[in-house]
Amino acid sequence: MLRNRVREMRARHSLTQTELAQLVGATRQTIGMIEKGDYAPSVALALKIAHAFRENLEAIFWLEEES
Repeated sequence: MLRNRVREMRARHSLTQTELAQLVGATRQTIGMIEKGDYAPSVALALKIAHAFRENLEAIFWLEEES
């Protein structure tokens, strides 16, 4: 399962879902679904999100084994 820290990083950078979406070329709904874990972004979108936060991809997204 793909886990992420998008919500945490977005709050740390004082961005709304809409603002982050505009920075990375996505919709607010997509950002919300990523934050909830309901949507796994493409590699390109994940990289854009990481770049927006000036972080490595692995600092924001990681795989967690399901039990």
